[in-house]
This record gives sequence, structure tokens and C-alpha cells, in this order.
Amino acid sequence: MALPEVLQGLRLPVVGSPLFIISNPKLVIAQCQGGIVGSMPALNARPKEQLDEWLAEITEALEAWNKANPDRPAAPFAINQIVHKSNDRLDHDMAVCAKYKVPIVITSLGAREDVNTAVHAWGGIVLHDVINNSFAKKAVAKGADGLIAVATGAGGHAGVKSPFPLVQEIREWFDGPLLLSGAIGTGDAILAAQACGADLAYVGSPFIATEEARASDEYKAMVVASSSDDIVYTNLFTGVHGNYLRGSIANAGFDPERLPVADPSKMNFSGESSAKAWKDIWGCGQGIGSVKAVVSTSELIERLSAEHRAARQRLAL
Repeated sequence: MALPEVLQGLRLPVVGSPLFIISNPKLVIAQCQGGIVGSMPALNARPKEQLDEWLAEITEALEAWNKANPDRPAAPFAINQIVHKSNDRLDHDMAVCAKYKVPIVITSLGAREDVNTAVHAWGGIVLHDVINNSFAKKAVAKGADGLIAVATGAGGHAGVKSPFPLVQEIREWFDGPLLLSGAIGTGDAILAAQACGADLAYVGSPFIATEEARASDEYKAMVVASSSDDIVYTNLFTGVHGNYLRGSIANAGFDPERLPVADPSKMNFSGESSAKAWKDIWGCGQGIGSVKAVVSTSELIERLSAEHRAARQRLAL
């Protein structure tokens, strides 16, 4: 099955994953101008009224870019919606997305038929992130257009499945848009995601260490200094298992080797307490060994593109 038109023509087969707290209009615009899908969580706009301002900024900047660069148009952008019941902003944020006819909506933590229907009504598509084949089938049954297979090693909330069986099992029955997330930090890994059956790679953690990202200098420096050995998988901070930087956990006063298990029923993703937890405890994936310095978003995309081309040439593709 061919990719939807909105996902065709990317200069690199990548969607920049939405980074809670960190993604902002500046990063999204730079990603789109670099030829990959840029994205951000709606919940990053605080107070909620700021979301309207941010979407206006993004759409106006990309329209101006396209007028000035007709031979190098920007990629589309995406907004991530947490559809879990704890998100009491969902109705408001969806209305703002409808106002701007957001081309791609990424849904997380529950599949919602009503959300999918709303996005389709304004002409957008929905990509839903899943950690196993069972959740994938439920998402498609409820109207998701595409799937994001979140494999082991992904930053933030992540699954435990290897990308190989996860993609293979989904591809046995689903021929629609499929993205792979999990420890993808090089152009070689992007090509590997395609080789195992995904259409696009879903890349997040390397963008934390970019000039445009809304992360603290300490956060960026820790990403640069860390490797996969420095990632801890725990559900303590949000009730859902995810990957975090060991150093940030220790700095917050916890023993990374002896973390208690949280009660999943206490999940919360929209309140200030959740934002504070993510401000102090830094999400990150296992694919950061390739991040050697804080660079601009355009420089990072150029590195990934060059590596992707070299990998294709090496394999004579």
C-alpha cells in the first residue's frame, strides 16, 4: 500500500517524534524545513491557550518557507495528543487542531474512534503508537490510518519488544503506514528500520541535543555524555514504563538501581505534577551513543541523511 500523500516526498524517511516538554515551534519548524516531519505534544503548550499561538506560528512559518523555497518545500508537521482519560485538555486541544487543520495527529496511550473521526473530518491522518501487535489491531479497528511500533530502547514511554518481531507481526496483516521507534540515532538505523518492514523511522532522542530544542543545557550535555548504558527503564515517574537518563534520576535523589514500582492506576499526563516530573527526570532512548555534540537541527538532519545515503550505497541500494 502506498503511503498517504502527506507522508510522501520527505527528503529523509523520518518523523521527528514529539518530545514532552522539549519540542516547541522552533524545533518543529526546523525539522519540517529540513525535510522530515516535525512534531510536538499539544500538552507542551502551557497554558492551553498557547497552543493556538504555537500552531499559528508553525503554519505561518512553513507557508512563508514554501513561498520562498518552491523547489524545496517543507515537510508537514504533526501534533501529538495524549488520549488517556487523565488528559482533561483533549477536547480543547483537538478543537485548536481542527482550526488549523493539522495534517498529522499522533495519538498515544489509548485508541479513540471519536478522535480519529474528528481528524478525518478536517482531512488529516492519524498515526497511533503501539507497543505490541494486540494494541496495533485495536488501533486500526478504531480507525487509525497508520501505526508507530514503539520497540525496546525508545525514549520516554517504550515497549519491550525487539523491532524485528514487532514489525514482522504487524506486517503480517497491516499494509498501511508503519513507523518504527526505538534507539534510532543514525542513518544506518533508519535504513535498518526500512529493511525490516517499516516505511519511516521515528527519531526522538538525538533531537534533544539540538540548539532549537527546549531542553536545559544540563539535559543536552547529559545526552551528549551518555550512551545506552546510561538508560534506565522504569514506571516510577508516570505509571507507564519508560526510558530515562540514569544521571537525572540520581540527581533527583533516587537510586537508579533500586527504584520502586509505581501503581499504573495513578497515571497522569496532563497536570503540572506530570510536567514537573518530566522536567526533573529526563526521558531518553538507547540510541544516543551517536550524539557527540549539541548541533543545530539542520546539522543533525544532514548527518542522518549522509549516513543514510552511505548505508544505501554500501548495500548497493
